[in-house]
Amino acid sequence: MQDLKPNEQRSQNAILLIWIALGLNGISIVSSYFQYDLLQTVANGGEIATELVTSNDNREQAIGIVQIIVFIISAITFIQWFRRAYFNLHLRVNHLSHSEGWAAGCWFVPIVNLFRPYQIMKELFQETHLFLKRNEVHTKEHLSMPSLSLWWTFWIIDRFFGQFVFKYAMKANSIEELTTTTIAQIISSGIGIVLAIITVNIISEYSKLEPLMKEVKITE
Repeated sequence: MQDLKPNEQRSQNAILLIWIALGLNGISIVSSYFQYDLLQTVANGGEIATELVTSNDNREQAIGIVQIIVFIISAITFIQWFRRAYFNLHLRVNHLSHSEGWAAGCWFVPIVNLFRPYQIMKELFQETHLFLKRNEVHTKEHLSMPSLSLWWTFWIIDRFFGQFVFKYAMKANSIEELTTTTIAQIISSGIGIVLAIITVNIISEYSKLEPLMKEVKITE
């Protein structure tokens, strides 16, 4: 029986990048609030120095670029952890619904990426718990299915709301439209923070279960 591949470092990498993304979302909320304050000043007939407007635009742009970079790296580290976890489960359970390659590929296939990652994550937890139970390994770690549903709900909301904000921002020209965009960005960042916390919890909970599978002695 092939031994499980190490996944602890991958889980730590994924969690670290998610915390960084969360921090950037917090910074984005503060920055967007400053922008909202500037827009309100203009909307109320006030004047703003050109240097202040330029500084605001540069700050917002810089934060946006860093967020994109961190998101890409965070997505890579999460998928690496996710695929390795599913691969290891394949070494212990023979009746899984998908190949381990799908744990990575399902995120990039249109339509499929709206449900398949959740199905695999759900199976990951359910089958791991069943495997440990069959082998009389007792553990207090048991992430509830509603928690996984909440995670996926926020993921879908974050994805579609983020797309809406981006498209709307590209066409915003008036003070009213820019104000709406700024408020939407604050909401989007707030959703991202909640999603990050839930995702870290999921990775952490499964990372407590995975080493227990190593302790189970499997006879050929």
